[in-house]
Amino acid sequence: MSDMLVPLYKLPDHSAFMRQLQDSDIEIRRPIAPEKHKVLEWVREHFSEGWVSECDVAFSRVPVSAFIALEKGELIGFGCYDVTCRGFFGPTGVGEQARGKGAGKGLLLACLDAMRREGYGYAIIGGAGPKDFYQKTAGAIEIPDSVPGIYKGMLK
Repeated sequence: MSDMLVPLYKLPDHSAFMRQLQDSDIEIRRPIAPEKHKVLEWVREHFSEGWVSECDVAFSRVPVSAFIALEKGELIGFGCYDVTCRGFFGPTGVGEQARGKGAGKGLLLACLDAMRREGYGYAIIGGAGPKDFYQKTAGAIEIPDSVPGIYKGMLK
């Protein structure tokens, strides 16, 4: 999967969408340090050890370079940035039972907006999975010749 580039200065206003999520009992917010073990356990249960490692790095940053999605107080998703490389978005994931409710879009936009506010002009989505989603939601464009990119030679 190739990387994608997002021009953060072109991000759409997403305040109305975030209000819609709140109205449907989905909250997007940064986790705090005492929640680290809960978030990492959830990522381990639903995704992979590699993503646990990346998510762990997010908690070493101030502010934490991650957001979580909660539905009626229950963790349903997470999104990170600045973990494997500075300027990179990801990993991110939403539990299977919660997909299709907008949490993934909310996590993406929250992370990208945080990056923009922290001074980044662009964000890179490393090894982008759902390319159409990233293009439609954030205006991402594919980066040519970016496979395997920073993941080359990674331990398996």
